[in-house]
Amino acid sequence: MTAVPPLDGLTVLEVSSFVAAPLGGLTLAQLGAEVIRVDPVGGGPDLGRWPLAPSGTSLYWTGLNKGKRSIALNFGAAEGRRILGDLLVASGPGGGIVLTNAVGQQWLTYPELARVRPDLIHLQIQGHRDGRAAVDYTVNAATGFPMITGPEGLDGPVNHVLPAWDVACGLYSVVGLLAAERRRQRTGAGSQITLALSDVALAVAGHLGFLAEAQVSGTDRPRIGNHLYGGLARDFQTADGHRVMVVALTRRHFADLASATGLTEAFASLERHLGADFREDGDRYRHRHVITALLEPWFASRQLADVERDLAGTSVLWSRYRSFTDLVTDGTLAASPLLQAISQPGVGPLLAPGSPIAVDGAVPATPAPVLGADTASVLTGCLGLSAADVRSLAERGIVGGVA
Repeated sequence: MTAVPPLDGLTVLEVSSFVAAPLGGLTLAQLGAEVIRVDPVGGGPDLGRWPLAPSGTSLYWTGLNKGKRSIALNFGAAEGRRILGDLLVASGPGGGIVLTNAVGQQWLTYPELARVRPDLIHLQIQGHRDGRAAVDYTVNAATGFPMITGPEGLDGPVNHVLPAWDVACGLYSVVGLLAAERRRQRTGAGSQITLALSDVALAVAGHLGFLAEAQVSGTDRPRIGNHLYGGLARDFQTADGHRVMVVALTRRHFADLASATGLTEAFASLERHLGADFREDGDRYRHRHVITALLEPWFASRQLADVERDLAGTSVLWSRYRSFTDLVTDGTLAASPLLQAISQPGVGPLLAPGSPIAVDGAVPATPAPVLGADTASVLTGCLGLSAADVRSLAERGIVGGVA
């Protein structure tokens, strides 16, 4: 990592919960921004979200808040809300940035906070553009993906366990904030940014052709299980009970797969019989069932180690299926330069990821703070309050996390 991180000097106040906004703040923090997460005294609704460590500490909360500072304010008190405005004013030319997914809080809106910081950059994540509530799971249900996910012939929707729209929304929020901050550097003007989860889902579905396909063809894409739509890919079981995912995206991939499995002549004969050309994506997809039926015995007769040996040195894309526990026990985590040892309060030692964006080298992982752990240092360091002032605020219930 470079001695001066790329976002050094940027200060972001994050008032958030759950996935999208915390992931945006995490991404900024891992690139060097000072991200101050502001929670209500006692914590927000995501403080204890599963999965949990044996101590009861949320592995989810600590995972999404690595490298941030944490303060706790009484949002119900005018004095607590005023502190947020004071921090915006005091945060200097690289500050005045708010990232939030909290809704229904008038004091936290752009018009209110811009009164104290006219060059405010304010990004509001919300469910729908019109302000209606939504979460990843409801947006996913409304966008069509569960109806094409799952095995062929299944009746009914299948949800994806990855909150894909939350993740995409969090990363979009980073782009939006950095774009607004660049404009402010050039013009001095702040920005009011809204980012709707449902818009993110529709945008991605549109960019990837799902929406255009429905408009042009007038039909839904079929549910095809682990096959690859428009190409050749599927999972296979080995003789020792492992499952592997095999992908042949290109002509070279398919030719190498045919050669490695000894099926080149069989596929050539099948092409002649079907009048097909397996060099073409469409023909490989249309005849996927008969192609994979020929491949199944080859995988089923071999141990995983044999498959690995026979596919080594080819262009074939493949991987064995692993569980999260497998990643721990087979050394994958320990071997990855992305993950580094940290000691997380409430959890203990573990391997945690830094940023996948490697700027002049690896970006280190940093533990998440305990809720409110930085209240005193932020108020004294940023606002110039005395220790006695902070104790008084804590005694009156205006701030939390002060020993």
